[in-house]
Amino acid sequence: MVNIKDIAKIAGVSISTVSYALNGSSKVTKETSERILAIAKELNYIPNAAARTLKKRQTKIIGAFLTEFSGAFYGELLKGMRETLSHNGYDLIVCSGEHSHRFLPERMIDGAIILDETFSNEELIRYADLGNKLVVLDREINHPAIKQVLLDNKGGAKLAIQHLVDKGFSEIIILTGPEGSYDSNQRLFSAREVGKDLTIIELDGDFTKSTGELAAEKLVRDYKHPVAVFCLNDEMAIGMYNYLAKTPYRIGEHFHIIGFDNIEVSHYLQPRLTTIDYSKQEWGALASEQLLKLIENHPFDNKQIFVTLFEGESVKSNSYGHN
Repeated sequence: MVNIKDIAKIAGVSISTVSYALNGSSKVTKETSERILAIAKELNYIPNAAARTLKKRQTKIIGAFLTEFSGAFYGELLKGMRETLSHNGYDLIVCSGEHSHRFLPERMIDGAIILDETFSNEELIRYADLGNKLVVLDREINHPAIKQVLLDNKGGAKLAIQHLVDKGFSEIIILTGPEGSYDSNQRLFSAREVGKDLTIIELDGDFTKSTGELAAEKLVRDYKHPVAVFCLNDEMAIGMYNYLAKTPYRIGEHFHIIGFDNIEVSHYLQPRLTTIDYSKQEWGALASEQLLKLIENHPFDNKQIFVTLFEGESVKSNSYGHN
């Protein structure tokens, strides 16, 4: 591979002169700079990004670490991150899997946004102690180099349970998320608290449509009277819709379903899904803004993304009376 020593030898100049020319420095005359750039082009010279990063101590790249990144939820979140970072001269790479964790200790990125349960708190604190700047979306950590931009999961779950109570339900099925998910655990904790005087029945889910379909299959098999279901995300609610569409049971009559996330695809469900709404794009944008402040050593407080209830037609008054 061609390096700047080779260019310097052919051009008959010092290595530092080549470096100045390649970086557009005014320390080199226009004539010399043009000659060096022509030689570099002829030799197909490719800059060593790793060496440049070590010298400048920055890459202008931010990593978004996600457990997965399929589906409408992640698309909106990443769009908010990318637009904000691009506006500030940074690029975004999306990372998934434990092997990508090395990007942090090896300083291949300037900072990271974490929504990835494969990181332990201890691992993140270790990276922060090494000087890495981190914004977490999925946990609470007290460290000066780690900031939080968290969703108001508890507030959202409270809105969902209260809405079902207001519609006359005293027995509520909760379709949970993955065991290791911070968002799922926060929503479930709050739902249990708000519903402590209700009959709460929990079914295991994992935030995928398939577990929504399995839950609907079980509920149809055991059906006796109208059922209220709080799915801890919209994907599982969509799975329930998919299964119930193949049965004589109707949503808003036999099954009353509320979701969480208000993802775009839920806008097209019939009847329209009642769900907890917030801006995924705003969440990604705010996380990026906070990380850039952290990188630039500007002080700021942890942030929270607030939620509201979007009332569709998937939950109606309980005609059966209190269960």
